[in-house]
Amino acid sequence: MHPVSTMAMIKSMLMRQPVLLLLNYLPLFLLILAFTCLLRNAFYATGLVGFVTALMSVANRVKIQIRDEPLVPRDFGLLKEAADAAGNYDLRLPWMLIGCVVAFGAIMVALGIFFPTKAPARQYLVRLAGFAVSVLALLLSIRFLYSSSNLYNSFSVTNPYYLTSVSNELGFPYYFCYHFSTYQVQKPEGYSKAQAAAWETGDTAGGGKDVHVIVVMNEAFSDLTNYDVFQYSEEEDPLKTFNALCGGENAVSGKVVVPGYAGGTANTEFDVATGMQTNNLHTTSAFRSFNRNLDSIFRVFGADGYHTVFMHPGDAWFYNRQNVYRWLGADEILFSADFVDSVSRGRWVTDDTVAENIILKFDEAVNNDQTLFDYAVTIQNHMSYTADKYGESGPYPAVPVDLPLSEEAQTLLSVYIEGLRDADAMLKKLTDHFSASDEPVVLVFFGDHLPYLGDDRLCYRELGLPMADDSAENFTSYETPYLIWCNDAAAAEVELDSLSLPADGQLSACYLGAVLLELTGRGDESAWFSYLNELRRQVPVMQNGVYETIDGTVTSSPEQMELISKYLNWSYYKLKDKKVS
Repeated sequence: MHPVSTMAMIKSMLMRQPVLLLLNYLPLFLLILAFTCLLRNAFYATGLVGFVTALMSVANRVKIQIRDEPLVPRDFGLLKEAADAAGNYDLRLPWMLIGCVVAFGAIMVALGIFFPTKAPARQYLVRLAGFAVSVLALLLSIRFLYSSSNLYNSFSVTNPYYLTSVSNELGFPYYFCYHFSTYQVQKPEGYSKAQAAAWETGDTAGGGKDVHVIVVMNEAFSDLTNYDVFQYSEEEDPLKTFNALCGGENAVSGKVVVPGYAGGTANTEFDVATGMQTNNLHTTSAFRSFNRNLDSIFRVFGADGYHTVFMHPGDAWFYNRQNVYRWLGADEILFSADFVDSVSRGRWVTDDTVAENIILKFDEAVNNDQTLFDYAVTIQNHMSYTADKYGESGPYPAVPVDLPLSEEAQTLLSVYIEGLRDADAMLKKLTDHFSASDEPVVLVFFGDHLPYLGDDRLCYRELGLPMADDSAENFTSYETPYLIWCNDAAAAEVELDSLSLPADGQLSACYLGAVLLELTGRGDESAWFSYLNELRRQVPVMQNGVYETIDGTVTSSPEQMELISKYLNWSYYKLKDKKVS
């Protein structure tokens, strides 16, 4: 019944976590009991439940084979799409296992025939009651036992981020039942599919400027060291390049409000790429909330002839990116194994490696007479910021502040800021290369979330920074800096002043993709992204149900609330109902 390694499952359950045996076989027992009452034959019931469960296990194996992702309940809403897509894969079906499943079902039927029940058929009310009680017990267990994230997270697994491994070690039945209640998206009040579909009109292509667009989402990038508490000289400034570009020509900068504090990289990716907002969809993981094609900035740029690339120097399975970016329409998807001349500092691939590979892709596109859209997500400055993060290369320069810091805070900050220096060096390498090119290039550089600097916001508290306040209304906990920079060739093609950004430069991450489309002359090619640009001019910040208007207030007019309502309904339609080929 288990998808990958039976021995690994037995070792995990019997030797380390025996309660998993109960959680895996309780649903099967209740189903067998239910159908025994209904069919008056334990062999028929066992055959039926075993046959269906085994088929699901086969489907799980096949899905892992082609997508490296386990089967979950929401997959059954996409049976037609799965059947249509099956022809695109070289499937290696486990015919021996399928034969065993069929043989098992046949044996159970034969046993049921040779050993029929002797219970009177007229006791149908008792049997129906037994069936109903068993099914109700199963439903209640799924609702209250299997839905418990505390219970799920209490089990030890080898790699909690690799879902195929998690499913194998916890057991397929338990993993499947747990996911009945995960990644659900809340339907907005008054939602109308027909009304939302009517908004999807007027999309065009081919009207924009042919400028290369490079998006770099840098892991945990922040402008933390710009706060007055730090005493860096101009020469020692960890953000020397970033600050110079922000204050120079051909650039605009500000703060992007991201979905989460100190985590949630993939949710920020989703918001930027799709224009939808994770928090408004009321899901903890946007990338796990869909498994089919969606509209995105990749598709808009792609429709205009761009070669679209996503690159990330991590594992393909992490956050299910190997599937997600195919669903978002990227032409080329690169992960750690695909990077040329990859170098690591400690555990993670360096920002310099990512910069080199962005440059390689850019030069390749230019040589092939292509226009490039490249969305790169770095990983080097990922937590934890412990003294051994970069191996033997420490210790790092002490953090110059005008107040005493604990030893733990000093370590966290010095290691984090070492990564910040490398991020700034990455930015310099990119802008130097693009500045020397005659090709027009727009570069966007921003952070996915603030760094996690100790339990209970240790460093932020000791530094006396506003991020120490963890209230939802405190946007500083969710703000990371962004820079939109143009080389001279691009500056002659686009108008940064036309973007009408807020005076404080603050906007939610879900608007950033729409801003790029407008800047490159594609603001009206997509009805959805055109609407987003209209909305951001009135309500530039949306965060956890708080809406900040262009004048800095958090009280919206009826007209603005109508725009927000449309956004919520349209987002749900695009995520759940719109079919994208």
